Amino acid sequence: MSESMAGRGERDEPQGPDGPGRESDATSGDYTGAVYGSLLAASVVATAGSLGPEFSRVRLALLLIVTGLVFWAAHVYARLAGERLAHGPATWRKIGRVARAEWGLVEAALLPAAAVLISPLFGLGPVGAAWLALGIAVGQQTAWAVWGALRAGASWQLASVEGVVNLVLGLVIVAAKAAVGH
Repeated sequence: MSESMAGRGERDEPQGPDGPGRESDATSGDYTGAVYGSLLAASVVATAGSLGPEFSRVRLALLLIVTGLVFWAAHVYARLAGERLAHGPATWRKIGRVARAEWGLVEAALLPAAAVLISPLFGLGPVGAAWLALGIAVGQQTAWAVWGALRAGASWQLASVEGVVNLVLGLVIVAAKAAVGH
């Protein structure tokens, strides 16, 4: 996830824990978009991959990226609409800040999509490509949760608990794929 996702303050923005006019998005360890986006990517792979070999690699990669973009746009809109009541109408600056803060949703889809596209290099068929992408999505979801916790100042013990919780969530999706795929 890019470090450039840090929000830049405006006078009408809330005061976050990082100081006046700054919210605690990416710079203080808020990797919500990346964790959520990875969970979303895993869900997309689990359901689309269950359609079997007729679901091509390119279609799966496009579905991952398009789903990430749609959810990103929905999250940007929802945050802007939600902040409007408390902080006034959206400005271009605020729209940019929110769009950058939510970009992790899209970024989380890129690595699983890339894995699907390069899977033939590993001799994987479409079903194997889906499993590879699912493993990557679950792995990055767990890694983002641990990294985010550590960046927020959590102990290694608490970060490990977050990692285990996210791994369990990911394994629930893996189990669902295994159940649906057979």
